[in-house]
Amino acid sequence: YPNDPADRAARSLKNACIGYLSYLDAPEIAAMTYERYVAADNMTDKIAALSALSGKDCDERIKAIDAFYAEWSHDPLVMNKWLSIQAASSLPNNLANVRALAAGSAFDIKNPNKVYSLIGGFCASPTNFHAIDGSGYEFLADIVLELDDLNGQVASRMVSAFTRWRKFEPTRASAMKAQLERIAAKKGLSENVFEIVSKSLE
Repeated sequence: YPNDPADRAARSLKNACIGYLSYLDAPEIAAMTYERYVAADNMTDKIAALSALSGKDCDERIKAIDAFYAEWSHDPLVMNKWLSIQAASSLPNNLANVRALAAGSAFDIKNPNKVYSLIGGFCASPTNFHAIDGSGYEFLADIVLELDDLNGQVASRMVSAFTRWRKFEPTRASAMKAQLERIAAKKGLSENVFEIVSKSLE
């Protein structure tokens, strides 16, 4: 496919437009975006179309996700992108999907890049990580506690998502603080995590 500066700029503009169009709740947009996914002859366009579909509750999203997996499941680095796109989805109640991905073969909690892709991607979703019921915070704390026994450095990077808890309104701030206190109470907490948690609670 053409890869000169003009073509790259055209692809960038086109994919930005697809992203904006994805905010419209119109079936024809989902169908068009899926068609673009199927027709894409490069990874940039495929990722752009998949990302645009990731926040839409439609059959096209499922088809694109499954097609991407079927084509790229052999490539761990590409699968990291597949994980992060789904994890960051703005679909309500996406935590259930993230839990399923965490239990799937594409994820390995012992692999830092897998953690950054899936768990980091989830923390980048305001809709789901900051769900008012606190479920996103509880999930992250569960992961941090599990990671702490495996890799304290990775766990400390993940727990950093809680450090701005004072910036939120009382309900969310209280829920985030409760999870920090829960993590702090763990016996044998790694120095990496303890340092971040203790400073956050000061």
